[in-house]
Amino acid sequence: QGYETSLSECVIYDKVMSRYGRVAAVSCYEAQRKPKECGSDFQCANSKCVSVDQTCDGVDDCGDRSDEMCCCRNGAFRCKTGVCLHGEAVNDGQIDCLDGEDEINNSDCLCPETKSTRDHLESLLYCGVPNATTVDDEEEHRRSPRVRRVVGGVPAKPTQIQWQVALVENKRIDCGGAYIGGCWVITAAHCVRPNPSAFKVKFSIWKKFHIQTTSDIVPVEDIRIHPNYNPATYENDIALIQLQKRPFTEECFVKNPAISAVCIPWTPQLFQPNHTCSISGWGRTADGRSARVLLWANVSLIADCQRFYKDRFKPGMMCAGDLEGSVDSCQGDSGGPLVCEDELGVSYLWGIVSWGDKCGMPGFPGVYTQVAHYFEWIRLHTGWTAVTRFNS
Repeated sequence: QGYETSLSECVIYDKVMSRYGRVAAVSCYEAQRKPKECGSDFQCANSKCVSVDQTCDGVDDCGDRSDEMCCCRNGAFRCKTGVCLHGEAVNDGQIDCLDGEDEINNSDCLCPETKSTRDHLESLLYCGVPNATTVDDEEEHRRSPRVRRVVGGVPAKPTQIQWQVALVENKRIDCGGAYIGGCWVITAAHCVRPNPSAFKVKFSIWKKFHIQTTSDIVPVEDIRIHPNYNPATYENDIALIQLQKRPFTEECFVKNPAISAVCIPWTPQLFQPNHTCSISGWGRTADGRSARVLLWANVSLIADCQRFYKDRFKPGMMCAGDLEGSVDSCQGDSGGPLVCEDELGVSYLWGIVSWGDKCGMPGFPGVYTQVAHYFEWIRLHTGWTAVTRFNS
């Protein structure tokens, strides 16, 4: 992509084809070691500072996994390269170790034997982390808890948010979406690309790395990105995903009481500023981690968002959160739903998580695609007469 500082930050694809069984490699530039500047905190190889309590817990807090190369706490999985993964990341259908060994028992993944070196990363690394392989549960319990949440949010119940979906691309979940009925899902345009075969949609997912008895995984038939989407400005950041129908039926999945559609609003006047709505997703939390379970939080609709973002705020955008920054959607929540409920108890997809500055910081509310602004476009492209007041 051009922004990575180490190989561990690159996307690892699940299949490797090589006629001779050889492994391709690259040589990174040699950076000079810098004096430790993090005080009592841990210094990542990319110079980021994180708390020592955030090391060796199976979560990539540094962004280059260097905080997981010194040791593994109880329950974490150790890759051959020395990187530690959260226990729930093993056999979850997503390759995290460089050689895919965390999916060695997953028949859906091809895990070739490879050899890799971490000399470059280690040359930059000041571990400074005590050997924690014998940390017991009592000690872990004494540590100050770091709540895993959408900033300001709480864990949802397993089937609470029935329109929430997870988008899977190359066995990774980086975005969410909302089910609007029939065979259609709405997400952010920046979450997808015009290659339907690369995506699947997971329904009724609670834990990010595990399916539950109510879960369903549906292939994608078509992806329709708004023709005026601008990736530089996030204008018209909206896309429709058409799901594949099951053989010999008009349905895309077996009817499931844990899955229900959220309604499409037909007018931007339906909800006014200060109305309380909800957001949900598995994105970055207040401490920079990616949530392991689906989280939700209440937010307020904010008027006159142009005063915060000036000319970056365009038609078709809206803001929500609070000005103190205690509630917000963050990286990884993209494409997910902002849902508002009217006085009759009907839930409407009011916004799609799009972008924002300084997640969870005061004075920087989250920016969402305003779904009502695109009502006619949605109805035109779905060709679905039920996209009116109620589409469930």
